[in-house]
Amino acid sequence: MSEPRPSDRHDASDPDDTFEEIVDEATQRDPDLAVIEAGSRTLRTQSGHPQGEAVPARPADPETDKALRAVEQELAGRWGETKLEPSVTRIAALMDVLGEPQRAYPSIHITGTNGKTSTARMIEALLNAFELRTGRYTSPHVQSITERISLDGSPIEPERFIETYEDVKPYVEMVDAQQPYRLSFFEVLTGMAYAAFADAPVDVAVVEVGMGGTWDATNVIDSTVAVVTPISLDHTDRLGTTPAEIAGEKAGVIKQGATVILAQQPVDAAQVMLKKAVEVDATVAREGMEFGVTSREIAVGGQLLTLRGLGGEYEEIFLPLYGAHQAHNAAVALAAVEAFFGIGAEQARSLDIDAIRKAFASVLSPGRLEVVRSSPTVVLDAAHNPAGAKAAADGISEAFSFSRLIGVVGTSGDKDARGLLEAFEPIFAEVVVTQNSTPRAMDADELAAVAVEVFGDDRVQVEPRLDDALEAAITLAEEDDEYAGAGVLVTGSVITVGEARLLLGRG
Repeated sequence: MSEPRPSDRHDASDPDDTFEEIVDEATQRDPDLAVIEAGSRTLRTQSGHPQGEAVPARPADPETDKALRAVEQELAGRWGETKLEPSVTRIAALMDVLGEPQRAYPSIHITGTNGKTSTARMIEALLNAFELRTGRYTSPHVQSITERISLDGSPIEPERFIETYEDVKPYVEMVDAQQPYRLSFFEVLTGMAYAAFADAPVDVAVVEVGMGGTWDATNVIDSTVAVVTPISLDHTDRLGTTPAEIAGEKAGVIKQGATVILAQQPVDAAQVMLKKAVEVDATVAREGMEFGVTSREIAVGGQLLTLRGLGGEYEEIFLPLYGAHQAHNAAVALAAVEAFFGIGAEQARSLDIDAIRKAFASVLSPGRLEVVRSSPTVVLDAAHNPAGAKAAADGISEAFSFSRLIGVVGTSGDKDARGLLEAFEPIFAEVVVTQNSTPRAMDADELAAVAVEVFGDDRVQVEPRLDDALEAAITLAEEDDEYAGAGVLVTGSVITVGEARLLLGRG
């Protein structure tokens, strides 16, 4: 992007005073729109390739499968994604010995609490539609570890994943020997992704943070576009107990002179993000002001949208995903791609509408209100916090006409299980409480005790094994002719959803 004109720059002599004046003036506005003015410059402006197999199966070749399992086992022996030492020291050291692969391509960096992966997939599809070669790094995976690293919309092939690991392994061991703590599981995967993208090579990388932003392992890139999806309470033991505290960590992805695409936020989170933008002279585009969803209506298999982008209005966009939250994700993704192409700040034009339509029509987001079975209909959604659960509950109520909905819920032990269950309580006739196979899973009996307080004893069934829980829920949905339109929603954790997907024959 070109340097901003002097007239576009805010007077930086007293940024704090100016920021406070703007916040004071704007706090009377609707907080849900999060359209607080800030001293930063703002953007005031007037399918692509179908995505490949979203969730790959295990390798068909026994030797490849064996080699992939060996890599998975080695990675699993490192610190897991929930055990963190907040710094980028180790990943920076790895990038150094690898020759700084993350600087070989421009990137779009995505943070936030909910919607990151879906937004990343949409951004990727849009970039592919304009014939750019993309690398996408997202987490966690639904079923296969190879999902985390994608090239041109498809998960990296198992053979290439193994080869990439073997290529970086000597350098990982070198860094391990020099640091007080070994590189973590997530740090090694991040290094692998950046190396794979440089080796491809890609034209642009779409990178989702693992947790937070400032000290997240992905934050060794200097992205020209930073995307902030809606912020809510999650990982409160590590990121903070208020949206503002969490936003403070996530604001670390905003780099000097970058463009920030800001989804609708709680007021205190928006204040933090916009103040950070002032400090680094970043351009800000805010949902509800510079871009947004103009209209949406339910359509067969998804929804039909009109989006207002940074360069104009885009009509008749079919998005094969359910829920208002996905429409908002689409608006954020579109604005991010426009910003990447310099639209709004440098150019007053729109992107090709046919390419935009084809791109959005190709989007897949497994485990996000995904229908995996009919008769009865079984839907999977990876909601794992109260805000995500509320979005999923609203989405399924809007898109499906179930006469009765049975929930299958298995959460992780460090999540707000009560808040999640309370969000689903209005739409679940009954809930089958279960647990996934990982050590992080919340004990089914412990979760059941919370569920009984939320739903009442007569609406809660406990099945510790996920396969038994699925069978019980499907039986309840099929129980009576009166409930021929009943359905099942499996939710609570990406891991629970991934294991259910396999059990239901989608792996």
